[in-house]
Amino acid sequence: MNIFKRLLTIGKAEIHSVIDSFEDPINLTEQGIREMKEQLGKSIEALAQLKALAIRKKNEAETAEETAKDYYNKAIVIVQKAEKGEVETAEADRLAKEALKKQTSSLENAAALHKEHEKLFDDCEKLQGNINHLKSSIAKWENELKTLKARVQVSEATKDINQKMTQMDTGSTVSMLEKLKDRVVQQEALAEAYSDFSKSGKSIDEEIDAMVNSNDTKAEEALNRLKETLKKG
Repeated sequence: MNIFKRLLTIGKAEIHSVIDSFEDPINLTEQGIREMKEQLGKSIEALAQLKALAIRKKNEAETAEETAKDYYNKAIVIVQKAEKGEVETAEADRLAKEALKKQTSSLENAAALHKEHEKLFDDCEKLQGNINHLKSSIAKWENELKTLKARVQVSEATKDINQKMTQMDTGSTVSMLEKLKDRVVQQEALAEAYSDFSKSGKSIDEEIDAMVNSNDTKAEEALNRLKETLKKG
């Protein structure tokens, strides 16, 4: 059974309910659609040939009817000539009978051709119905394929995300963050310690200058008191 038949056997069931049973649903569906389109092309070609044959039979039937009328008219002319004495009666009767025989044969042929035309016309109608159904099926499967492709993309993306989430070691990540936090705290404490060393490492002169520069008023007062002491001495 080819892919086309396999797809058609699904019938009215939704593709989503059976798609998981296929190894490669997208490629399978695409192949099925290609086969349906090929079948559609062949069916359209067959319909064109069938319609051409039906038209031909119809034309042949109409021609046979015209031939029958022509033979009938000829029989009338022959009888009329005999009545007028233009031809011998016996000869006229013989030819008139032959013309009527030809008329009957042509009518029978026309009737047979009409039956063939009707049969071919019915076949055309049935084939046209099959073609319409096939077109509808192709459109349906193409829409299903678009939906399927979208679902596959979403499922693959979701699977990838879930897989990465599964592979992540939450415990080790938290432990790593805690270690990083401890290291930052240690670095901050070390920086503060170096700052204290820097402050305690100043010389006496540096301390005096710092005091003088930070409060000129007190230094001026101390100087004045020194001068007063010297005067008293």
